Amino acid sequence: MTESADDSRHKAKMENRKAVQDAEVASKTVEKGLLIVHTGKGKGKSTAAWGLMLRAIGRGFRIGVVQFGKGAWETGERKAIETFGDQVSWHTLGEGFTWETQDRARDVAAAERAWAKAKELMADPSIRLLVLDELNIALRYDHLDIADVVATLAGRRRPDLHVVVTGRNAKPELIEAADLVTEMNLVKHHFAAGVKAQEGIEY
Repeated sequence: MTESADDSRHKAKMENRKAVQDAEVASKTVEKGLLIVHTGKGKGKSTAAWGLMLRAIGRGFRIGVVQFGKGAWETGERKAIETFGDQVSWHTLGEGFTWETQDRARDVAAAERAWAKAKELMADPSIRLLVLDELNIALRYDHLDIADVVATLAGRRRPDLHVVVTGRNAKPELIEAADLVTEMNLVKHHFAAGVKAQEGIEY
């Protein structure tokens, strides 16, 4: 009897929950391209973007990727995405992190090239999702004009285009303009225990 009563209470509770949830979902009627920002000190910002990219590929979207800071690393995600051929237009245009190049003029020039490519892909009507990997780093070091970037991403973006921006220290202006912002919080990181970057996890 006790189990039956518990089951009945659970069923009634879940029925009520489903009614509330269904009403909440039904109230959302807007469909639009989103400006999404992944930021924070925790690991997983680019990784989350690659997950969205894979989901979009599965839906038949054509994808654009512009990498701003990582240089010509041979990464697992890029090798995997190459198997999708022309469905993904991938451009690694950084020259490495700014502490590696130690040349502000080169960093600015690289960021400007990457931003020009980003705008080119934004104008391509076949691209449905655009990942701007580590754009936040270029903005943090003022390699690009934040006002121009925000105006382009928020004000001049095609209505059906989703854009994902990754990197630490997202500027307040970009956060304000975004539709969705997720902050990855650092709780624990294996680097602190002396574990190096490993294939299949970091790259």
